[in-house]
Amino acid sequence: MRQIRRRQFLFSWAALLAARLVQAQLPERVRQIAVLMGYTESDPEARLFLAAFKERLAVLGWVDGRNLSIDVRWASGDVNRASALAKDLVTQRPEVILSQTTPVTAALQRETRTIPIVFLAVADPVGSSFVKTLAHPGGNITGFLSLEASLIEKFLQLLTEIAPRVTRVAVMFNPQTAPYAEYYLQPLQAAATKVGVTTFTASVHNDSRIEQVISGLARQSGSGFIAMPDSFLIVHRKPIIELAARHKVPAIYFTANFSEQGGLISYGVDYADLFRRAAAHVDRILHGAKPAELPVELPTKFELVINKKTAMALGLTIPQLLLLRADRVIE
Repeated sequence: MRQIRRRQFLFSWAALLAARLVQAQLPERVRQIAVLMGYTESDPEARLFLAAFKERLAVLGWVDGRNLSIDVRWASGDVNRASALAKDLVTQRPEVILSQTTPVTAALQRETRTIPIVFLAVADPVGSSFVKTLAHPGGNITGFLSLEASLIEKFLQLLTEIAPRVTRVAVMFNPQTAPYAEYYLQPLQAAATKVGVTTFTASVHNDSRIEQVISGLARQSGSGFIAMPDSFLIVHRKPIIELAARHKVPAIYFTANFSEQGGLISYGVDYADLFRRAAAHVDRILHGAKPAELPVELPTKFELVINKKTAMALGLTIPQLLLLRADRVIE
């Protein structure tokens, strides 16, 4: 009897060991996710954002090419391209989609109400009908705000601080890629009235129109402009920066790469940080969390960058207090 029990034990132990060996030899399940970027593939900063996202996923145990497959597409600030790419991506049935910018998220929402979507660089997700409320999204979409409406007042404050002669300010954006414009325009107008500055909108849709707007501002003394958070402006930042320098028009921008490439001053969200935080949302969803239950989160890291060389070329003296507040000063 003892020998029978011993044989049964050895058999059970051998079966368990064999099962574990088979399990160890089985390939790890590869999870499928997609990324639809609003920027161009050649944009070095956008590629850094994507790298930050992948690096954070790896820390969380998701390695592209091992247990994760990431399909990345680039909309290049074009709403029609975003729509076509969104349609194609949804047919691939990824488990999660990371979307960057409002037009990209809107395009994906039109294609699916079931595949989880985590958005970035979206200004007004409630107003855009992506979520019911920030605390309780309620559908298949959640993510991270790019810039709260009230913070647009900071743009006006900083522009008039570094260029105190500015009394009329154009707000530049493309209505197609920034359909949320009113979200920012209302608080900006209220702030402008308080400080006695005139603001007006300047819609752009191509390089020719950008030149027309900036050269027109140069003909009116005391003019400057605010580049509203907008993927179109990111894609077309080179001509915007060059034209502002050529016509000596002070401007403030919403991401650091404008100032790094010659723009006067920028204030905005640390997008690399948002991409890292988005990886945590994707991780939760891959582990079974529902977007409806993941609150939309606010940005926590901002960066003020001043290009001192550009200020000198514009004949501006940067206040010492402003220099001290800057996160970076480009000499």
